Amino acid sequence: MTDQALQNAFLFRQPILDRKQELAGYHLSFHQGQQVADDDPADCGAGAPLCAAYSELGMHSALGKSCAFISVDAKFLQQQVIELLPPTNVVLELLLDGVPDPATLTRCRVLIERGYSLALSNYQGIDNRSRPLLPIVDFVKIDLAHTELSRLQDLAGSLRHLPLKLLAQGVDSQEQMERCRSAGFALFQGRYFAQAEIVSGRRLSASHSALIRLCNLVGRDVETTVIEDAFKHEPALTLNLLRIVNSVGRLGNRVGQPVTSLRHAIALLGRRQLQRWLSLLLLAPGHDSGDPTRSPLLQVAALRGRMMELLTEKGQPGERKMADLAFLTGILSMMPTALGLPIEEILEQIAVEREVGSALRRHDGLLGTILALLECFDNDDAACCDRLLSMLPGGFDRQTLNTGLSVALRWLNGSSE
Repeated sequence: MTDQALQNAFLFRQPILDRKQELAGYHLSFHQGQQVADDDPADCGAGAPLCAAYSELGMHSALGKSCAFISVDAKFLQQQVIELLPPTNVVLELLLDGVPDPATLTRCRVLIERGYSLALSNYQGIDNRSRPLLPIVDFVKIDLAHTELSRLQDLAGSLRHLPLKLLAQGVDSQEQMERCRSAGFALFQGRYFAQAEIVSGRRLSASHSALIRLCNLVGRDVETTVIEDAFKHEPALTLNLLRIVNSVGRLGNRVGQPVTSLRHAIALLGRRQLQRWLSLLLLAPGHDSGDPTRSPLLQVAALRGRMMELLTEKGQPGERKMADLAFLTGILSMMPTALGLPIEEILEQIAVEREVGSALRRHDGLLGTILALLECFDNDDAACCDRLLSMLPGGFDRQTLNTGLSVALRWLNGSSE
Protein backbone atom coordinates (compact mmCIF):
# COMPACT_ATOMS: atom_id res chain seq x y z
CA MET A 1 0.00 0.00 0.00
CA THR A 2 1.35 3.43 -0.94
CA ASP A 3 1.41 6.57 1.21
CA GLN A 4 -1.26 7.93 -1.13
CA ALA A 5 -3.51 5.00 -0.29
CA LEU A 6 -3.04 5.59 3.42
CA GLN A 7 -3.97 9.23 2.92
CA ASN A 8 -7.21 8.18 1.22
CA ALA A 9 -8.64 5.92 3.93
CA PHE A 10 -9.35 5.75 7.65
CA LEU A 11 -8.19 2.96 9.94
CA PHE A 12 -11.09 2.53 12.36
CA ARG A 13 -11.15 0.25 15.40
CA GLN A 14 -13.81 -1.14 17.72
CA PRO A 15 -12.82 -2.39 21.18
CA ILE A 16 -13.36 -6.05 22.07
CA LEU A 17 -13.86 -6.77 25.79
CA ASP A 18 -13.72 -10.03 27.74
CA ARG A 19 -16.07 -11.27 30.48
CA LYS A 20 -14.15 -9.26 33.09
CA GLN A 21 -14.91 -6.16 31.00
CA GLU A 22 -11.24 -5.67 30.27
CA LEU A 23 -9.82 -4.85 26.85
CA ALA A 24 -8.97 -8.01 24.90
CA GLY A 25 -8.36 -6.54 21.45
CA TYR A 26 -9.74 -4.50 18.57
CA HIS A 27 -11.65 -5.19 15.41
CA LEU A 28 -9.86 -3.17 12.71
CA SER A 29 -11.59 -1.90 9.57
CA PHE A 30 -10.31 0.22 6.69
CA HIS A 31 -12.73 2.83 5.34
CA GLN A 32 -12.38 4.77 2.09
CA GLY A 33 -14.57 7.77 2.80
CA GLN A 34 -18.13 6.46 2.97
CA GLN A 35 -17.03 3.12 1.53
CA VAL A 36 -15.10 0.32 3.20
CA ALA A 37 -11.87 -0.17 1.28
CA ASP A 38 -12.07 -3.93 1.87
CA ASP A 39 -15.07 -3.97 -0.50
CA ASP A 40 -13.11 -2.55 -3.44
CA PRO A 41 -13.40 -5.11 -6.25
CA ALA A 42 -10.12 -3.91 -7.77
CA ASP A 43 -8.05 -5.12 -4.83
CA CYS A 44 -6.82 -8.61 -3.97
CA GLY A 45 -9.84 -9.32 -1.82
CA ALA A 46 -11.30 -8.10 1.42
CA GLY A 47 -8.54 -7.56 3.95
CA ALA A 48 -5.71 -6.64 1.57
CA PRO A 49 -5.66 -2.87 2.24
CA LEU A 50 -6.08 -3.42 5.97
CA CYS A 51 -3.21 -5.91 6.13
CA ALA A 52 -0.96 -3.47 4.28
CA ALA A 53 -1.94 -0.65 6.64
CA TYR A 54 -1.36 -2.94 9.63
CA SER A 55 2.20 -3.47 8.45
CA GLU A 56 3.03 0.09 7.36
CA LEU A 57 1.63 1.72 10.51
CA GLY A 58 3.45 -0.71 12.82
CA MET A 59 0.22 -1.92 14.39
CA HIS A 60 1.85 -5.11 15.69
CA SER A 61 3.98 -3.22 18.22
CA ALA A 62 1.26 -0.58 18.70
CA LEU A 63 -1.33 -3.10 19.88
CA GLY A 64 1.01 -4.77 22.37
CA LYS A 65 -0.69 -7.84 23.84
CA SER A 66 -4.08 -6.98 22.34
CA CYS A 67 -5.33 -9.03 19.40
CA ALA A 68 -6.39 -7.52 16.09
CA PHE A 69 -9.43 -9.08 14.39
CA ILE A 70 -9.04 -8.56 10.63
CA SER A 71 -11.76 -9.50 8.14
CA VAL A 72 -10.67 -11.53 5.10
CA ASP A 73 -12.69 -13.09 2.30
CA ALA A 74 -12.04 -16.31 0.40
CA LYS A 75 -10.11 -14.44 -2.31
CA PHE A 76 -7.62 -12.76 0.01
CA LEU A 77 -7.35 -15.88 2.16
CA GLN A 78 -5.40 -17.53 -0.69
CA GLN A 79 -2.83 -14.72 -0.90
CA GLN A 80 0.64 -15.49 0.49
CA VAL A 81 0.99 -11.93 1.80
CA ILE A 82 -1.47 -12.78 4.56
CA GLU A 83 1.32 -14.76 6.23
CA LEU A 84 3.25 -11.54 6.84
CA LEU A 85 0.80 -10.85 9.66
CA PRO A 86 1.97 -12.08 13.10
CA PRO A 87 -0.04 -15.23 13.94
CA THR A 88 0.12 -14.63 17.71
CA ASN A 89 -1.54 -11.21 17.54
CA VAL A 90 -4.01 -11.53 14.67
CA VAL A 91 -7.35 -13.30 14.32
CA LEU A 92 -8.47 -13.81 10.72
CA GLU A 93 -12.22 -13.22 10.54
CA LEU A 94 -13.69 -15.20 7.64
CA LEU A 95 -16.14 -13.33 5.42
CA LEU A 96 -17.80 -16.19 3.58
CA ASP A 97 -21.24 -15.72 2.06
CA GLY A 98 -21.82 -19.24 0.81
CA VAL A 99 -20.66 -22.79 1.41
CA PRO A 100 -16.83 -22.87 1.66
CA ASP A 101 -15.20 -24.71 -1.23
CA PRO A 102 -12.42 -27.34 -0.76
CA ALA A 103 -9.67 -24.79 -1.58
CA THR A 104 -10.90 -22.46 1.18
CA LEU A 105 -11.05 -25.26 3.74
CA THR A 106 -7.57 -26.48 2.78
CA ARG A 107 -6.16 -22.98 3.10
CA CYS A 108 -7.79 -22.54 6.51
CA ARG A 109 -6.13 -25.72 7.77
CA VAL A 110 -2.74 -24.58 6.44
CA LEU A 111 -3.06 -21.25 8.25
CA ILE A 112 -4.05 -23.03 11.46
CA GLU A 113 -0.95 -25.23 11.20
CA ARG A 114 1.10 -22.04 10.92
CA GLY A 115 -0.31 -20.68 14.15
CA TYR A 116 -3.18 -18.46 13.00
CA SER A 117 -6.53 -18.25 14.77
CA LEU A 118 -9.74 -18.09 12.72
CA ALA A 119 -13.14 -16.58 13.43
CA LEU A 120 -16.39 -17.32 11.64
CA SER A 121 -18.43 -14.15 11.13
CA ASN A 122 -22.20 -13.66 10.83
CA TYR A 123 -23.13 -16.97 12.41
CA GLN A 124 -26.86 -17.73 12.17
CA GLY A 125 -26.95 -21.37 13.17
CA ILE A 126 -25.57 -24.69 12.01
CA ASP A 127 -26.01 -24.92 8.24
CA ASN A 128 -24.03 -25.91 5.14
CA ARG A 129 -21.94 -22.74 5.42
CA SER A 130 -20.95 -23.11 9.06
CA ARG A 131 -20.86 -26.90 9.48
CA PRO A 132 -17.42 -27.55 7.86
CA LEU A 133 -15.88 -24.51 9.60
CA LEU A 134 -17.07 -24.95 13.18
CA PRO A 135 -14.58 -27.75 14.00
CA ILE A 136 -11.58 -25.60 12.97
CA VAL A 137 -12.35 -22.00 14.02
CA ASP A 138 -11.43 -20.54 17.43
CA PHE A 139 -14.13 -17.85 17.50
CA VAL A 140 -17.70 -17.49 16.27
CA LYS A 141 -19.11 -13.98 15.83
CA ILE A 142 -22.80 -13.22 16.11
CA ASP A 143 -23.89 -9.77 14.94
CA LEU A 144 -26.62 -8.39 17.19
CA ALA A 145 -27.72 -6.04 14.41
CA HIS A 146 -28.94 -9.07 12.46
CA THR A 147 -29.94 -11.32 15.35
CA GLU A 148 -32.92 -11.11 17.70
CA LEU A 149 -31.89 -11.25 21.36
CA SER A 150 -34.43 -14.02 21.91
CA ARG A 151 -32.34 -16.28 19.64
CA LEU A 152 -29.07 -15.85 21.54
CA GLN A 153 -29.61 -18.76 23.93
CA ASP A 154 -30.42 -21.16 21.07
CA LEU A 155 -27.48 -20.01 18.93
CA ALA A 156 -25.05 -20.25 21.85
CA GLY A 157 -26.48 -23.60 22.93
CA SER A 158 -25.85 -25.14 19.53
CA LEU A 159 -22.11 -24.48 20.01
CA ARG A 160 -21.72 -25.36 23.69
CA HIS A 161 -20.00 -28.69 22.98
CA LEU A 162 -17.31 -27.11 20.78
CA PRO A 163 -13.97 -25.69 22.08
CA LEU A 164 -14.49 -22.18 20.74
CA LYS A 165 -15.34 -18.70 22.04
CA LEU A 166 -18.48 -16.76 21.19
CA LEU A 167 -18.04 -13.09 20.29
CA ALA A 168 -21.01 -10.71 20.26
CA GLN A 169 -20.66 -7.99 17.62
CA GLY A 170 -22.50 -4.68 17.71
CA VAL A 171 -23.07 -4.53 21.47
CA ASP A 172 -24.51 -1.06 22.04
CA SER A 173 -25.76 -1.19 25.62
CA GLN A 174 -25.01 -2.70 29.00
CA GLU A 175 -28.31 -4.61 28.79
CA GLN A 176 -27.26 -6.28 25.54
CA MET A 177 -23.89 -7.19 27.04
CA GLU A 178 -25.54 -8.80 30.08
CA ARG A 179 -27.92 -10.79 27.84
CA CYS A 180 -24.96 -12.04 25.81
CA ARG A 181 -22.92 -12.89 28.88
CA SER A 182 -25.82 -14.89 30.32
CA ALA A 183 -26.03 -16.78 27.03
CA GLY A 184 -22.38 -17.83 27.34
CA PHE A 185 -20.54 -15.28 25.21
CA ALA A 186 -16.86 -14.75 26.09
CA LEU A 187 -16.13 -11.57 24.10
CA PHE A 188 -18.09 -8.40 23.34
CA GLN A 189 -17.41 -5.94 20.51
CA GLY A 190 -18.70 -2.39 20.70
CA ARG A 191 -18.57 0.83 22.70
CA TYR A 192 -21.37 0.06 25.16
CA PHE A 193 -18.98 0.69 28.08
CA ALA A 194 -18.89 4.37 27.06
CA GLN A 195 -22.69 4.78 27.08
CA ALA A 196 -23.22 5.51 30.79
CA GLU A 197 -26.38 7.16 32.08
CA ILE A 198 -25.82 10.86 32.83
CA VAL A 199 -27.78 12.09 35.89
CA SER A 200 -27.68 15.74 36.90
CA GLY A 201 -27.09 16.29 40.61
CA ARG A 202 -25.64 12.85 41.29
CA ARG A 203 -23.34 12.86 44.33
CA LEU A 204 -19.68 12.03 43.82
CA SER A 205 -18.10 9.30 45.92
CA ALA A 206 -15.61 10.28 48.64
CA SER A 207 -12.72 8.93 46.55
CA HIS A 208 -13.77 10.96 43.50
CA SER A 209 -14.12 14.09 45.62
CA ALA A 210 -10.61 13.58 47.01
CA LEU A 211 -9.20 13.14 43.51
CA ILE A 212 -10.90 16.31 42.30
CA ARG A 213 -9.48 18.27 45.23
CA LEU A 214 -5.99 17.04 44.42
CA CYS A 215 -6.46 17.77 40.69
CA ASN A 216 -7.38 21.35 41.57
CA LEU A 217 -4.36 21.80 43.84
CA VAL A 218 -1.92 20.36 41.30
CA GLY A 219 -3.41 22.48 38.52
CA ARG A 220 -2.89 25.68 40.50
CA ASP A 221 0.32 27.44 41.51
CA VAL A 222 0.39 26.26 45.12
CA GLU A 223 3.36 25.19 47.20
CA THR A 224 4.41 21.55 47.07
CA THR A 225 3.92 21.36 50.84
CA VAL A 226 0.20 22.05 50.35
CA ILE A 227 -0.08 19.20 47.82
CA GLU A 228 1.96 16.95 50.11
CA ASP A 229 -0.36 17.64 53.03
CA ALA A 230 -3.42 16.85 50.91
CA PHE A 231 -1.90 13.51 49.92
CA LYS A 232 -1.20 12.68 53.58
CA HIS A 233 -4.95 12.76 54.18
CA GLU A 234 -5.39 10.12 51.44
CA PRO A 235 -3.16 7.17 52.42
CA ALA A 236 -4.36 4.91 49.59
CA LEU A 237 -3.50 7.55 46.98
CA THR A 238 -0.17 8.21 48.68
CA LEU A 239 0.70 4.51 48.46
CA ASN A 240 -0.26 4.40 44.78
CA LEU A 241 1.80 7.52 44.06
CA LEU A 242 4.89 6.05 45.70
CA ARG A 243 4.34 2.78 43.86
CA ILE A 244 3.96 4.37 40.45
CA VAL A 245 7.06 6.53 40.86
CA ASN A 246 9.17 3.66 42.21
CA SER A 247 8.07 1.26 39.48
CA VAL A 248 8.43 3.77 36.63
CA GLY A 249 4.77 4.53 35.82
CA ARG A 250 3.03 4.20 32.48
CA LEU A 251 2.53 7.89 31.82
CA GLY A 252 5.82 8.38 29.99
CA ASN A 253 8.01 9.49 32.92
CA ARG A 254 11.19 7.48 33.36
CA VAL A 255 12.52 7.62 36.92
CA GLY A 256 15.51 5.51 37.88
CA GLN A 257 16.10 6.38 41.54
CA PRO A 258 14.45 5.29 44.79
CA VAL A 259 11.88 7.60 46.34
CA THR A 260 12.84 8.91 49.78
CA SER A 261 9.71 10.89 50.71
CA LEU A 262 6.28 11.97 49.53
CA ARG A 263 7.63 15.38 48.55
CA HIS A 264 10.41 13.64 46.65
CA ALA A 265 7.84 11.54 44.75
CA ILE A 266 5.87 14.65 43.76
CA ALA A 267 9.05 16.36 42.55
CA LEU A 268 10.21 13.31 40.59
CA LEU A 269 6.88 12.81 38.84
CA GLY A 270 6.39 16.52 38.18
CA ARG A 271 3.23 18.61 38.21
CA ARG A 272 2.33 17.83 34.59
CA GLN A 273 2.56 14.06 34.98
CA LEU A 274 0.94 14.19 38.42
CA GLN A 275 -2.11 15.98 37.01
CA ARG A 276 -2.35 13.44 34.19
CA TRP A 277 -2.15 10.55 36.63
CA LEU A 278 -4.83 11.98 38.92
CA SER A 279 -7.12 12.68 35.95
CA LEU A 280 -6.76 9.11 34.75
CA LEU A 281 -7.52 7.79 38.24
CA LEU A 282 -10.88 9.56 38.05
CA LEU A 283 -11.74 7.21 35.19
CA ALA A 284 -10.41 4.01 36.75
CA PRO A 285 -13.07 1.58 38.00
CA GLY A 286 -12.94 0.23 41.51
CA HIS A 287 -11.77 -3.25 40.60
CA ASP A 288 -11.30 -5.62 43.49
CA SER A 289 -9.06 -7.73 41.33
CA GLY A 290 -7.39 -7.60 37.97
CA ASP A 291 -5.43 -4.81 36.35
CA PRO A 292 -7.36 -1.51 36.38
CA THR A 293 -5.18 -0.25 33.51
CA ARG A 294 -7.05 -2.77 31.32
CA SER A 295 -10.27 -0.84 31.92
CA PRO A 296 -11.61 0.01 28.44
CA LEU A 297 -12.81 3.46 29.52
CA LEU A 298 -9.43 4.28 31.02
CA GLN A 299 -7.67 3.10 27.87
CA VAL A 300 -9.98 5.05 25.56
CA ALA A 301 -9.45 8.19 27.66
CA ALA A 302 -5.66 7.83 27.72
CA LEU A 303 -5.61 7.08 23.98
CA ARG A 304 -7.81 10.10 23.21
CA GLY A 305 -5.64 12.33 25.41
CA ARG A 306 -2.44 11.22 23.68
CA MET A 307 -3.96 11.59 20.20
CA MET A 308 -5.18 15.09 21.08
CA GLU A 309 -1.68 15.92 22.27
CA LEU A 310 -0.09 14.64 19.04
CA LEU A 311 -2.56 16.43 16.75
CA THR A 312 -2.22 19.70 18.67
CA GLU A 313 1.58 19.48 18.37
CA LYS A 314 1.12 19.15 14.61
CA GLY A 315 -1.31 22.07 14.43
CA GLN A 316 0.76 24.32 16.72
CA PRO A 317 4.38 23.10 16.68
CA GLY A 318 6.44 24.09 19.71
CA GLU A 319 3.42 25.10 21.84
CA ARG A 320 4.09 22.76 24.77
CA LYS A 321 1.46 24.27 27.05
CA MET A 322 -1.26 23.87 24.43
CA ALA A 323 -0.24 20.23 23.90
CA ASP A 324 -0.51 19.63 27.67
CA LEU A 325 -3.97 21.22 27.67
CA ALA A 326 -4.92 18.98 24.75
CA PHE A 327 -4.05 15.83 26.71
CA LEU A 328 -6.09 17.03 29.68
CA THR A 329 -9.04 17.87 27.39
CA GLY A 330 -9.04 14.34 26.01
CA ILE A 331 -9.05 12.81 29.49
CA LEU A 332 -11.76 15.12 30.82
CA SER A 333 -14.00 14.45 27.81
CA MET A 334 -14.56 10.90 29.11
CA MET A 335 -15.44 11.96 32.66
CA PRO A 336 -19.20 12.37 32.09
CA THR A 337 -19.27 8.67 31.24
CA ALA A 338 -17.02 7.69 34.15
CA LEU A 339 -18.77 9.81 36.78
CA GLY A 340 -22.33 9.82 35.38
CA LEU A 341 -22.45 13.63 35.55
CA PRO A 342 -22.94 16.32 32.87
CA ILE A 343 -19.73 18.04 31.82
CA GLU A 344 -21.04 21.37 33.16
CA GLU A 345 -21.32 19.97 36.69
CA ILE A 346 -17.88 18.38 36.46
CA LEU A 347 -16.29 21.65 35.33
CA GLU A 348 -17.88 23.44 38.27
CA GLN A 349 -15.73 21.24 40.51
CA ILE A 350 -12.48 21.09 38.54
CA ALA A 351 -10.50 24.22 37.71
CA VAL A 352 -9.45 24.15 34.02
CA GLU A 353 -7.98 26.63 31.57
CA ARG A 354 -10.40 28.64 29.43
CA GLU A 355 -9.40 26.77 26.24
CA VAL A 356 -10.13 23.43 27.90
CA GLY A 357 -13.53 24.52 29.19
CA SER A 358 -14.56 25.93 25.80
CA ALA A 359 -13.52 22.75 24.04
CA LEU A 360 -15.44 20.52 26.46
CA ARG A 361 -18.58 22.65 26.61
CA ARG A 362 -18.96 23.79 22.99
CA HIS A 363 -16.19 22.20 20.89
CA ASP A 364 -14.78 25.73 20.42
CA GLY A 365 -11.26 26.57 19.30
CA LEU A 366 -8.48 24.28 18.08
CA LEU A 367 -8.89 21.91 21.03
CA GLY A 368 -12.64 21.73 20.49
CA THR A 369 -12.28 20.91 16.80
CA ILE A 370 -9.71 18.19 17.50
CA LEU A 371 -11.92 16.77 20.25
CA ALA A 372 -14.91 16.65 17.89
CA LEU A 373 -12.69 14.99 15.25
CA LEU A 374 -11.60 12.24 17.64
CA GLU A 375 -15.18 11.66 18.78
CA CYS A 376 -16.14 11.10 15.13
CA PHE A 377 -13.08 8.87 14.68
CA ASP A 378 -14.15 6.74 17.65
CA ASN A 379 -17.63 6.41 16.09
CA ASP A 380 -16.31 5.31 12.66
CA ASP A 381 -17.89 8.41 11.06
CA ALA A 382 -15.77 9.01 7.95
CA ALA A 383 -17.83 11.92 6.57
CA CYS A 384 -17.63 13.82 9.87
CA CYS A 385 -13.87 13.17 10.07
CA ASP A 386 -13.35 14.57 6.57
CA ARG A 387 -15.33 17.71 7.38
CA LEU A 388 -13.39 18.42 10.58
CA LEU A 389 -10.00 17.61 9.03
CA SER A 390 -10.65 20.31 6.44
CA MET A 391 -11.17 22.85 9.25
CA LEU A 392 -7.79 22.22 10.89
CA PRO A 393 -4.56 24.07 10.03
CA GLY A 394 -1.26 22.41 9.18
CA GLY A 395 -2.08 19.91 6.44
CA PHE A 396 -4.21 17.44 8.38
CA ASP A 397 -5.42 14.44 6.38
CA ARG A 398 -6.61 10.88 6.91
CA GLN A 399 -3.06 9.61 7.20
CA THR A 400 -2.52 12.07 10.06
CA LEU A 401 -5.26 10.33 12.04
CA ASN A 402 -4.04 6.81 11.17
CA THR A 403 -0.47 7.61 12.15
CA GLY A 404 -1.61 9.37 15.32
CA LEU A 405 -3.62 6.29 16.30
CA SER A 406 -0.62 4.01 15.81
CA VAL A 407 1.74 6.28 17.78
CA ALA A 408 -0.79 6.74 20.59
CA LEU A 409 -1.44 2.99 20.85
CA ARG A 410 2.31 2.35 20.99
CA TRP A 411 2.62 4.88 23.83
CA LEU A 412 -0.35 3.36 25.64
CA ASN A 413 1.21 -0.11 25.49
CA GLY A 414 4.58 1.12 26.74
CA SER A 415 6.44 0.71 23.44
CA SER A 416 8.92 3.28 22.19
CA GLU A 417 7.64 5.69 19.58
